[in-house]
Amino acid sequence: MMKTLYALIIVSSLLSCNSSEKKLTAQDIIDKAITVHCNGNCEKSTVTFKFRDKIYKSIKADGLYQYERKFSDSINKIKDVLSNTGFKRYINDSLVKLPDTLATTYANSVNSVHYFAQLPYGLNAPAAKKELLGETTIKGKTYYEIGVTFREEGGGSDYEDTFVYWINKADFSLDYLAYSFAENGGGIRFREAYNKRIINNITFLDYNNYKPETKDVDLKDLDTLFEAGKLQFVSKIETEDVKVLLNK
Repeated sequence: MMKTLYALIIVSSLLSCNSSEKKLTAQDIIDKAITVHCNGNCEKSTVTFKFRDKIYKSIKADGLYQYERKFSDSINKIKDVLSNTGFKRYINDSLVKLPDTLATTYANSVNSVHYFAQLPYGLNAPAAKKELLGETTIKGKTYYEIGVTFREEGGGSDYEDTFVYWINKADFSLDYLAYSFAENGGGIRFREAYNKRIINNITFLDYNNYKPETKDVDLKDLDTLFEAGKLQFVSKIETEDVKVLLNK
C-alpha cells in the first residue's frame, strides 16, 4: 500500500512539473516567435525591399538602427531617414527643415512600413506590453493569442493603437495579426500571412488585408469573423525584391 501511494505521489509530482513547464507566458511566446523568424539575425542586418513604388532600407547593429525610404515625385528625389537620433528628410541630397508635425507624420509612415515588414521582430521594443489572451483554432491549427499595447513613453505618437497576434502553437510562426488605429478617422484591420520566404535566415511574409463591416468589434474576435467569411478584403501587403545582408 505504501509503495503504491509513493508511486502515485511521484507520478503526480512529475505530471505537475510537466504541466508547469508547458505554461508559456506572452513574453516566452514572442521570444520563441522572434527566434523562429529571425534566427538571431534581425538585430544585425541590412534589409532592403520595395513597397508600393518606394525603396526601403533598414540598418541595425549594436543596438542602433536607421530606417530609410526613397522615392521620386515629378520633380525631386526624396530620402527619409529615421534613426535613434530622430527624423530627417533630404530632397535632392539636401537636408530640409520640416515643421514638427509634418516630421512626425513622415517618421510614423517610415516606421510603420519597416515595423510590419519585419514582424514579429520589434515586439520586444521597451514600450511594448504583451498579454496572453488565450488560445484559439483557425483553419484547423491552434494558436496563441497575444495582445500588444504600447506605453505612452517611448511608444510613439500612435501608442494608443492596439494589436493582436496569432502565433502558431506548433512552430511559433506568425500567421495572423489584427490592429486598431486612430489615424485618419480610425479603423480595424485583420491580416492573413502568405508567401512565406526565408532570405539569409530571416523570414519575410506578405499579407492579405481585411476589415470588418463595423469598427465596433473586439480585435480578439476577428479570427472568428475571418473564418466565417465576414471580413471585407481591402488589399494585399507585399514587399518585393527583398535583400538581406548580415552585419558583423
